Amino acid sequence: MQRYLKVLRLFWGAAIAAELEYRINFFIATLSSLGNLAGSLFGLFLFYRTGYTFSGWSWEAALVVLGIFTLLQGFSATFLASNLNRIVRHVQEGTLDFILLKPIRSQFWLSTHTLSPWGLPDIIFGSIIIGYAGKRLGVGIDDYLLGVLPLLFSFVILYSLWFMLGAMSIWFVKIYNATEVLRGLLEAGRYPIAAYPTAYRFFFTFVMPVAFLTTVPAQALLGRSEISWLIGAAILAVALFFASTWFWRFALRFYTSASS
Repeated sequence: MQRYLKVLRLFWGAAIAAELEYRINFFIATLSSLGNLAGSLFGLFLFYRTGYTFSGWSWEAALVVLGIFTLLQGFSATFLASNLNRIVRHVQEGTLDFILLKPIRSQFWLSTHTLSPWGLPDIIFGSIIIGYAGKRLGVGIDDYLLGVLPLLFSFVILYSLWFMLGAMSIWFVKIYNATEVLRGLLEAGRYPIAAYPTAYRFFFTFVMPVAFLTTVPAQALLGRSEISWLIGAAILAVALFFASTWFWRFALRFYTSASS
């Protein structure tokens, strides 16, 4: 474990040093995050401006969901996109060979080798929205702590889905379109699951687990979540993580390497 932590510190230290050479990018990323957030808030406002509310979700409660969605966007931009999108390039250029020869797990290397600080604005803005909405709703520190665990499950679920999609590049080199499809489906998480018709709720809960990414953590933070949903989120997160590990090992059986 200590060896992996040391490697992680070296990875991220080098990545941040490299990214800070282009500091104007942080300003551009902040403007982009503000634009996306303004669009999301405007879309949510269109539903609530006439007094309409999603079943059981007030304006402030819906803001909590949007804040968690924004947090996940920041997490994706910081840790996932900067790493997992490169799997395709490693397969194309044959540099995956060198990663497989390193004395650490290849999945760990591919998942943590770099990070992008340009996702931090989304993390900051998402936290601000959650804090503002929580204050309006009288959410206490204990409630925030209760929401941390299902939020961690959300991170694991999102990572596992993205990594398995990246692993498919061993068979299908150009998977950028599939990545965009995944992004599009996950966009549904910006609203509470109650905002969708019954058929869509079923799909976004049991087929594409969008509900477990934003709605379930929001319910836990607001003190509304049932224990069965929290247990379901935990089981799904653990199952998908181990599935991603198994799928990567399975995919490597079909990797012929650049020298073959």
